[in-house]
Amino acid sequence: MTYRYVEVTQMKKITITLDDDVYHGLHATIGRGNISRFLSNIARPHVVQGDIAAGYAAMAADTEREAEASAWSEALMHDGDHAAH
Repeated sequence: MTYRYVEVTQMKKITITLDDDVYHGLHATIGRGNISRFLSNIARPHVVQGDIAAGYAAMAADTEREAEASAWSEALMHDGDHAAH
């Protein structure tokens, strides 16, 4: 028999106002049933003290995001090479 630990957190319902293009982009990209979790995950490291380290760890574990960030920062460094000449 396998057991799995699942942390249950209390949720609060709020109403927010978004621009139409932002709402439609969230709906198309994230999906209707995942928008709340997506926004919560983005906001958490900025508003929950003590969770910042966990947020950074989660970002570092996202290898696709890290690869994109690395490519972006490398491109920025090479942009500076052209400005010096």
